[in-house]
Amino acid sequence: MTEIVSVRFRPGGKQYYFDPAGLTVAEGQSVIVETGKGLEYGTCVRRNALVEDSAVVQPLRPVVRLATEKDERQVRENRGREKEALRTCQQLVERHGLDMKLVQVEYSFDGNKILFFFTSDGRVDFRALVKDLAGIFRARIELRQIGVRDEARMLGGFGICGKPFCCAQFLDEFQPVSIKMAKTQNLSLNPTKISGTCGRLMCCLKYEQGAYEDAVKRCPKQESFVECPDGAGTVSSVNLLKEQVRVRLEDSTEQPKSYLTDEIRVVRSGKGRRPEGYEAPPKAELEKLRTQEGERIRNGGRPDGPADLGQVLERYLGESGQKQPGDGQRQGNRRGGRGHGGQNRGQEQPPRQERASQRQQGQQARPQRQPQPQRQAQPAAPAEPKAKQGQDPSHKRRYRPHHRHKSGGQGPKPPQP
Repeated sequence: MTEIVSVRFRPGGKQYYFDPAGLTVAEGQSVIVETGKGLEYGTCVRRNALVEDSAVVQPLRPVVRLATEKDERQVRENRGREKEALRTCQQLVERHGLDMKLVQVEYSFDGNKILFFFTSDGRVDFRALVKDLAGIFRARIELRQIGVRDEARMLGGFGICGKPFCCAQFLDEFQPVSIKMAKTQNLSLNPTKISGTCGRLMCCLKYEQGAYEDAVKRCPKQESFVECPDGAGTVSSVNLLKEQVRVRLEDSTEQPKSYLTDEIRVVRSGKGRRPEGYEAPPKAELEKLRTQEGERIRNGGRPDGPADLGQVLERYLGESGQKQPGDGQRQGNRRGGRGHGGQNRGQEQPPRQERASQRQQGQQARPQRQPQPQRQAQPAAPAEPKAKQGQDPSHKRRYRPHHRHKSGGQGPKPPQP
């Protein structure tokens, strides 16, 4: 076992092991360590711990000291000089006409070395640029070309999930991600949905790949010929997360039914012909495959079967004692001349039978409307020409819906008593 402390030089960067050299370093404390580039300033992300010898790359470099106020001040000055160096280098790049994009500048702790990170589509001849930078800053200059993933890690940002980039927050190394992972997880192959801000496949596709691969081993393939509690059929779709399959039964014209993977028995895996000479087992044997969990899922999560919406509505109305206004109630409000304020909304209404009896009594007590004698006595006048009607300014044409017009020029019907 080897005692180590883990140090990170940049937020979201990779962690490196160092020998504490007898020092007790707390998590989050700043330290000065010895590296191959000289003294560097970093932050402890893992305090003194023991790890296996195989996890350590020898020789293990030591921690020189804990950071002091002078070291903190030196680091702040270097951060300010990095911004000036970035602007100066950008001007020189434009002057030389180089096809490169500057991303970040890093000063070493002692200021003897400046590291420029850039991205480019191809190779760049920056020898003249290095000479100009060395003459300006009087330090060792190094230009390093990086990829788009490293650029996203350095610049940071927010992904489509609304959280900071994983690479800039906690990922130490980039894991290889392939389009096969998206196919295994039944994701949309639209590049805009499975790609990150950097333009590459999202790193989070790797997180659940192991769980999906384990589920694939337990679930049948699509278009497999299987036996289920209701008969034999073909798998139409597979839900890996729920470990459920939808089966099209051979002797049924209904929609495919859902079954758990524990309720089916694979006869032929994947696409292919139906096994020759295959005979479905008896119904009693297939019923043994049925489970209570599968029935609960097919019944909507309730063990007593699917819900009857009519019964649920009647039970709700009976408990609350309220009923939505129907056609009859709205018609009665119009005849009685009552608006929305005719009856208090919060007042409890009587049951349905009592309301019906009250409505009948109200109709008997209401005086019947007598027909107008003039309309009954006058015969139906023939329709006048339109030109004559237009000559009479006092004539007002009665509005009649188009579905009440009848051929033959008949007049309006008298109202019913």
